[in-house]
Amino acid sequence: MKSSEHSLLRGALALWLLALILAMLASPATAHEIRPAALTISEQADGNLSVIWKQPVLSGRKLRMRPILPEQCAPPEQTQQEFTGTATVESWQTACRLDRGEIRIEGLEQTLTDVFVRVKFANGSELTRVLRPASTGFSLANESGNSPASAYLRIGAEHMLFGWDHLLFVLGLLLLTPVRRILWVITAFTAGHSLTLAITALGLFRLPSGPVELLIALSIFFLAVEVVRKQAGKTSFTIRQPWVVAMAFGLLHGLGFAGALSEIGLPRGQEIWALLLFNLGVEIGQILFVAAVLAGYWLISRLPVDRQNLLFRPALYLVGSLGAYFTMTRIFI
Repeated sequence: MKSSEHSLLRGALALWLLALILAMLASPATAHEIRPAALTISEQADGNLSVIWKQPVLSGRKLRMRPILPEQCAPPEQTQQEFTGTATVESWQTACRLDRGEIRIEGLEQTLTDVFVRVKFANGSELTRVLRPASTGFSLANESGNSPASAYLRIGAEHMLFGWDHLLFVLGLLLLTPVRRILWVITAFTAGHSLTLAITALGLFRLPSGPVELLIALSIFFLAVEVVRKQAGKTSFTIRQPWVVAMAFGLLHGLGFAGALSEIGLPRGQEIWALLLFNLGVEIGQILFVAAVLAGYWLISRLPVDRQNLLFRPALYLVGSLGAYFTMTRIFI
């Protein structure tokens, strides 16, 4: 490869890494904005509605969005609000019949999150929708129900693909692990987070989200330190048996994945099915990321360039610096 082409490739990679870091530092909460909001509307036989609006809180602030009910619904006389630590929950009642009109989320188009909507009609039927920034509302003219569990596949995949802390940890595993052992290490990580995700989502165990997010950030930084030790010719239990550490930290990351499910809950009567789909979505997102990293590594390895300086070190700096950054922000913010 010519010197000018080599410089161009190095410059492009440096710009890509700089853009990624600036984007993440500009919005520290982006890693968790993918947590969905939830709107539950229950129609009662007397013509009233019971409304529960739950949305995540990011860095101590609410997202600027609110539900808009059909025009025939009377404004609520009073609302009750509760803060859970990671979300605000507002509830109110209003006089309204859900026989026409539209339900939409104002401000959703300016976020990165989804809104899980569940409408329970007085006749016992149920309507579920997942609203997104590109589709912020739906008409009540079509009252045909659909399975709420199917929405969990997309939510799981998005939580993985847009959860930078989880992706950084997987990248750290790839940097630490020889190529011949990557499959086993990623499988161990999958087994770990799948176990705690199921236990937590089913209500069998729970930890506060603050300490969990801090420990996840520390796990990223820990991996970066172990990669540096390995490059220096040193050894440790993590370096010798990365699959054990991957499974152990996977248990921790599973608690983080469960945080997304806690925002919307599991649909009554379909808990296991929804949980399996959410976990499958997480795995799809993880497989796509690992495949993209390995494919990029293979393509660049075909070029006559210094892979250590062009790929390995920038990736290690990315994992280490952002792991430290996330740790500090979760301690002091």
